[in-house]
Amino acid sequence: MSTTSMIKLEEEKKLIQQAYRKLLRTVKIKTEEDKKRIRKAYEMAVEGHKKQRRKSGEPYILHPIEVARICSAEMGLGATAVISALLHDVVEDTPVTTEQIQDIFGDRIAMIVEALTKFDGIYDVESPQAETFKKILVTLAKDVRVVMVKMADRLHNMRTLGAMPSHKQIKIASETAYIYAPLAHRLGLYKIKTEFEDLCMRITEPERYQKIELKLKETELQRSRYVSEFMRPVRKALNEMGVKFRISGRAKSIFSISNKMKKKQVEFEQIYDLFAIRIIIDVPQATEKLTCWQIYSIITDNYKPIPERLKDWVSTPKSNGYESLHTTVVGPRGRFVEVQVRSERMDEIAERGVAAHWKYKGVSSSESVIDRWLNHVREMLESPEENAVDFLNDFRTNLFADEVYVFTPKGDMRIMPKGATALDFAFDIHTEIGYHCMGVRANERQVPISYKLQHGDRLEVITSKNQKPNENWLQIVVTGKAKARIRQALKEEKKKQGEIGKEYLMRKMKNLKAEFGSENLDLLLKFYNVKSNVDLYYGIATDQLSLTKLKELRVEHGKFSILKEEKTPISRQPRTVVKSNDATPKLTINGEDASQFAHSLASCCKPVQGDKIFAYTTTMDGIKIHRNNCPNAKNMLSKYGYRIMRAEWVTSFNTSFVADLKLTGIDDIGVVQRLTNVLTNVLRVNMRAITMDGNEGYFTGKISVIVNNTDQLNFIIKNLKEQDFISSVTRIE
Repeated sequence: MSTTSMIKLEEEKKLIQQAYRKLLRTVKIKTEEDKKRIRKAYEMAVEGHKKQRRKSGEPYILHPIEVARICSAEMGLGATAVISALLHDVVEDTPVTTEQIQDIFGDRIAMIVEALTKFDGIYDVESPQAETFKKILVTLAKDVRVVMVKMADRLHNMRTLGAMPSHKQIKIASETAYIYAPLAHRLGLYKIKTEFEDLCMRITEPERYQKIELKLKETELQRSRYVSEFMRPVRKALNEMGVKFRISGRAKSIFSISNKMKKKQVEFEQIYDLFAIRIIIDVPQATEKLTCWQIYSIITDNYKPIPERLKDWVSTPKSNGYESLHTTVVGPRGRFVEVQVRSERMDEIAERGVAAHWKYKGVSSSESVIDRWLNHVREMLESPEENAVDFLNDFRTNLFADEVYVFTPKGDMRIMPKGATALDFAFDIHTEIGYHCMGVRANERQVPISYKLQHGDRLEVITSKNQKPNENWLQIVVTGKAKARIRQALKEEKKKQGEIGKEYLMRKMKNLKAEFGSENLDLLLKFYNVKSNVDLYYGIATDQLSLTKLKELRVEHGKFSILKEEKTPISRQPRTVVKSNDATPKLTINGEDASQFAHSLASCCKPVQGDKIFAYTTTMDGIKIHRNNCPNAKNMLSKYGYRIMRAEWVTSFNTSFVADLKLTGIDDIGVVQRLTNVLTNVLRVNMRAITMDGNEGYFTGKISVIVNNTDQLNFIIKNLKEQDFISSVTRIE
């Protein structure tokens, strides 16, 4: 080994030891045994990963050490999670086995590490990513630390994503935005959820992210002065109260500011509530609620409150345990200011979510909310045979939802996601009540099972033994539990009816002298184009599949074979919508000339040259080219990442793209003429379509323009915004 290599090796050893010492400084080690076990896990991980490197070139072991540090320092987890984090990749990437971990560290850590080991190379399922995530969630029901370590793993990967190729960055970011950010929200990990969202936006919308980041830096001093001015009278009153408190004025996340700009269709300068002021008090738990309301009174004595913006999560915490009192008031110079009042205990729960609940296990409210959520997860997981993609969709639907509070006839409160129906409520009470639900009385009034629940509803379920679930019910319910139970019931009913079809098939095959075995049944699944034996039997029982078609099969020695080769259907070769006489290829896919592939630009997001893009292999329509921030990207990339390919524009070619813009402004006589004049005579832009809708002096419009690239599109948007009759211009995504 050369001297240079030896020096580098020594430097890396020092780097690894420094990272380990940094980890140990954050861990609250309760016993000497914990200290020894952490050291043993560290040594096992170092040995296992010694030949591995990350994409950035650094030793791989730095990743599990940092994941363990995040678990300890940023999530407040203890020795078990730290050991599991250090070992989370050893079974997947090294010769170490789960059995070895079990022998050394025990069943609990072995179970967590096993749950964190990805399915490897499984492509005979609809979505390997969904299967892996379902596997993690199945174990979540046993120990929530599984997901906490997984979140820390994903957070470090997102923080160090720069070394990955662009298309892989997009895939990982979309998966994170689709499932990990909502899950962090649901577990009460708001700080991590916010960081996930910002990191994802930095990858999917880099220019927009950088623009807002720069604006926030430019206005930082101004915001700090405003917070001081706002708090001056409040601080004086709090000091007179004799309450121990601290104040922070935190800017809202870049992602949330961007969302607000899009939703309200305004510029950064027109967003006034860019930050929230947080008042955190240090008082005994018994007086927390009273003190929070006293401080609310002080704030509203000094500034005019906006009543509809008052949120009381002190009296009724969110279902993930979040407690805080939020109000919005009109501050100096007429600016809206959001103020959050909470105790130190509430703040720790807000920052660390589930992990903080363990610290406050003696607090009944804290214990019940997390137990209630974990019970919901367990109920959803009672149907392990459910399709993983359906499961993931159902699970995600309930992660981000706002909540409504409803009551049983006895006055027991149930927390349901906003948008949930009376039928969801019935299933939430008990599965059997859901199965036989005929209707519901809401506030003593009969309502249909599709009735959407409102805050404060008092509900009574009406049941009938003759009632049973049907396919339409899946369109009515929104909760994962209800959907899983309905699917399960429909499947059971399908199996029951399928028994008749199975008998018909067995008799027919006996007459044809064909064996009723797995080989013949597999051929019949392909022959009838159905997914499972249950679908085959059910189709025969309901006459959707005809047994007379079996004449098209040959029977030799009891085995089926197809009489004649079916003609291979001509694969659809969609034309690319980009047209150009230039011989230079317009795109590359995985570094190759895109003209070799059947590809087209996706109609959902209409990419324009200059947009960040990726290629997605569809099942029927060849390859589709999508923008990185396409509305459908999160769904596709999080479930079907193995279908993603790198796509890049080839520069220096002249062609045309269609882009859609949404406009709002002041409605007046001749507004359409003025708009078309600006586009055609001033900007020299060709329009494909224009629609306008006026309402009480205000118009909204949509125009389709033909452009060469994003530079030209941005130039058009900038000039349209400068017109006095136009309020906002946004590209339709």
